[in-house]
Amino acid sequence: MQNKSAYGLVATAAILASASIALWNHTVGIVVYLIGYLALCAVAWIAALRRESGTPRRPWVLVAVAATLWFAGDVANTVSYLYESGVWRYLGHLFWLSGYPVIAAALLGMARRRAAGRMRGAVLDALTLTMAAAAAIWRFIVEPLFDPAYSVLENVIPALYPLGDVVLLAATLIIALSPGARGVPTRLLLALPMLYLTVDLSLNVVPAWLPDFDVARIGTPLIMFGVALIVAARLHTGHAELTRPNPAVSALHPARVVFLGLALMTAPALTVLEGGVSRERLIALIATAVCAGFVLARFTIAVREQEHAQAQLAYQAHHDPLTGLANRTVLDDRLTGTLTGGPVALLYCDLDGFKEVNDTHGHEAGDAVLTAIAARLSETVRGTDLVARLGGDEFVLLCPGLDATAATQLAERVLDQVARPVPFRGTGLTVGVSIGIASYGHDLPDSAATVLRAADAAMYQAKHRGRRRWVLNDHIGAAGTPAAA
Repeated sequence: MQNKSAYGLVATAAILASASIALWNHTVGIVVYLIGYLALCAVAWIAALRRESGTPRRPWVLVAVAATLWFAGDVANTVSYLYESGVWRYLGHLFWLSGYPVIAAALLGMARRRAAGRMRGAVLDALTLTMAAAAAIWRFIVEPLFDPAYSVLENVIPALYPLGDVVLLAATLIIALSPGARGVPTRLLLALPMLYLTVDLSLNVVPAWLPDFDVARIGTPLIMFGVALIVAARLHTGHAELTRPNPAVSALHPARVVFLGLALMTAPALTVLEGGVSRERLIALIATAVCAGFVLARFTIAVREQEHAQAQLAYQAHHDPLTGLANRTVLDDRLTGTLTGGPVALLYCDLDGFKEVNDTHGHEAGDAVLTAIAARLSETVRGTDLVARLGGDEFVLLCPGLDATAATQLAERVLDQVARPVPFRGTGLTVGVSIGIASYGHDLPDSAATVLRAADAAMYQAKHRGRRRWVLNDHIGAAGTPAAA
C-alpha cells in the first residue's frame, strides 16, 4: 500500500495527541508529549533534507525549522512551569512567535512555485480577506487585551499572537487561492495553519465564556498533530502537487465571490456590532452594503465575460476554424506526450481528387467536403484517439496504444468512409485518400517530428503507388520497409 509512512505518521500523532490530552495534568503526559514532539521534529528534518528530483528542499526545511521552534517553545514553557522562571516563560514566547513568519515563508514559497508567476490575483484576494479578518481580530481580541496595569511586555506579547495569526492566515489563503491541484497533500498542508488559528483564537476567546476550561490542554496537542499533518504531506507520494507549477485557472469560483463580499461587509458590520448607531447612520450603512453587493455582482459579470472571451480565444488557438478538429499545436503536444510509452500509430491522410472538386464546384463545395470528411474521421476512431487537420486537405489520426495490425485495419475503414460521396446541392462529391501509417512499438523516437516525417513519407509512397490506398512504415520490425495495402 502506498503512502504507508504518511498515514502511519498521522495515526501515530493522533494517538500521541490523545494520550497527551488524557494525561495532561500528570508528569507522564508531559513526557509523552515532549518525546513524541521531538520524534516528530526529527522526522520533519529527515523528510525536509531528503533529496528528490523535482522537489525543492527550502520550503520543507522552513517547515522543519518552524516545528523545531514550536517544540523549543514548549520545552521552555515546561521549564518555566517547573521552576517558576519568568525568563524561560519569555524565551518560550520568543520561540513560539518566531515560528509564525517561518511557516508563513514556507507556505508562500510553495504558493510561488505552484502559481509560477501568476500570484497577483491570489495575493490580492488573500490580502482583502486578511485585512477584513485583521480588523475584526484587532477590535474584539487585541484591543481588549491592553491593560494599563500590566507592563509593556505583558501587554505586547499576548497581542502578538493574534497578529501572528493574521500573517499565518494571509499565507494560508494565498496557497489555498493559488492555482494548483487540491489533492490529499494540499489538504494536509492547510490543516496545520487552520488548527493553529483555531487554537490561538480559542485561547483568547474561550476563557471569557468558560473561565474554568483549560484550552491549552486540548490546543497544544492539536498543534503537534497539525505539525504531523504537514510532515505527512511531504511523505505523501503526491507531495509534488504542492510545489509543481500548474496551468492558470481562469474560472472564478463562487466561494471566492462570497468571501470577498463578506470582506467588504466587515467594516459596516463592526460598526453596527459596536452599537450606538443612529437611524441616519444605519440607513447609510445599509445603503453602503447594498451598493457593495451591486458592485460585487457587476464585478462577477465582468469576470465571467472575460472568462468566456478567454475560453473562445483558447479554443480558436487549438482548433481548426472550419472543421472544429484539433490543429497542429494540439497534435504536437499530444504526440510528444504519447512518446513516453508505446505502442503508437499515426495515420497521415491526404485527400485524393480534392483539387478537382475545388476547381469544378468552387471553394464552398471544398469546404463541405472537408467538413464531412472531418466528421467521418472523428466517427471512425476511438474516443482516446485524436483527429487533427494540418491544413489544406491533410488530416492526421493519432492512435496511442494501437499496434501495426490494428492501424492497418483502421486505415481500411478510413478508405471506405472517405470514398462515400459527400452530398452537395443535389449531387455527390467524391474524393479518395492516401494514407501513410507510422507504427511504433516500445522503441519510440525522441521527437514528434520524426513520427510525422515517417508517416508523411509513407503517405507519399501511397500517392506514388496509385493513390487511394495505405502504406505502412513499420518501425516495430528490424527491416522497417514500407508495405502497401
